[in-house]
Amino acid sequence: MTNRLAAIEIIKTLHRSGFQALLAGGCVRDKLLKRPAKDYDIATDAAPKQVIKLFRRTIKVGAKFGVIIVLIQKQQVEVATFRTETGYVDGRHPTSVKFSNPKEDASRRDFTINGMFYDPIQKKVIDYVKGQADLKKRLIRTIGKPNERFSEDYLRMLRAIRFSTQLNFKIEPETLNAVCKNAKKITKISAERIASELEGTLIGPNRPTGAKLLIKAKLTQIIFPGIEDKHTRFAVNVLADLPDKINFPLALSAFFAACDTDFAIQNCKKLKLSTNQTKHIKFLLVGRGKLLDKDMSLAKLKLTLASVYFEDLYQLQKAIQKAARKTIAPLTALRKRINALGDIELKPKPLLDGHELMNLGALSGPALGKLAKQMYIAQLEEIITTKTNAKNWVKTRLKKQKKPGQTHIKKRPVI
Repeated sequence: MTNRLAAIEIIKTLHRSGFQALLAGGCVRDKLLKRPAKDYDIATDAAPKQVIKLFRRTIKVGAKFGVIIVLIQKQQVEVATFRTETGYVDGRHPTSVKFSNPKEDASRRDFTINGMFYDPIQKKVIDYVKGQADLKKRLIRTIGKPNERFSEDYLRMLRAIRFSTQLNFKIEPETLNAVCKNAKKITKISAERIASELEGTLIGPNRPTGAKLLIKAKLTQIIFPGIEDKHTRFAVNVLADLPDKINFPLALSAFFAACDTDFAIQNCKKLKLSTNQTKHIKFLLVGRGKLLDKDMSLAKLKLTLASVYFEDLYQLQKAIQKAARKTIAPLTALRKRINALGDIELKPKPLLDGHELMNLGALSGPALGKLAKQMYIAQLEEIITTKTNAKNWVKTRLKKQKKPGQTHIKKRPVI
């Protein structure tokens, strides 16, 4: 069962019990735009207690706000009671919720294109906010006064830019002015929610437009304090030269392409990213310039290629070169070297382990680690290819390390 079919089944159940139930929000917008919807949400006049009573499996995720999750098979569908909200003292949560009707419920939503309902039984759009007109005009416009809508939830400023970017719609002038006016208040929103909206804006093909809007509204300067205009101007060009679909760490690395690595990492940490995402970003930013060495050693090339982030580093460097109007010839040459390697093992197991090195006369301690690293580089360079080769290489190395007349004598432990 798809999420859409689960939602329709829930609506039918609510109808049979005498309640009004409609598809609401983004899924209606996407249906009218003929785009696939991610989730199907329902709005109803049934109170949360009545929804819980009707369905066997539910989650009381936000019952006090009128929101219940209904589970059907493997699908989760949000069912919300028609409501009005007041008293947004923190710029995020209402202090008072009152159950109401579809028209009043529509008036509390963020943008006109997200404020429509759809009755899948009668196959009818219910539009109290002129959302269909703005869809035709390709406009992002708040429902009611923009300053009021944003004061209810400051994240809506980033949502306006994300929708504009993803749908390739313009933001209505009064709405955009309100984003610029209220930008400083974005700090009231949690880092995780900010990161989620930035990701939606920056990973798609229209990301340069999104980045320009973020910069124009001064949102990037507030989210990432200390970033300079010259850095953000360069960032837009780097973002434009990346492939159509990218991941968030690559997008952020491109955004900070002209910045110092430590500065970029500290700002990215403010978004409360995962450890892997931070590691990914650091690899890309530290690696800037390394792939321009088309004559790098075979060992270094293999170790670089072995990283799961190599392709992202290649795409980032290519975009940086283009944005700076510099040649990509070194990258092209490096790609030819990589193709010529064929299907080889990039990170093979060392031919000899620590115990085997010590049996050949190596002493434990830092020198052993250094010797093991040198031997592994020789292995990657294909100077040594077998265990016998490796043993002979190590013996020769140890012999060269000894001074004339010096012997390695292991001290007996004092008893």
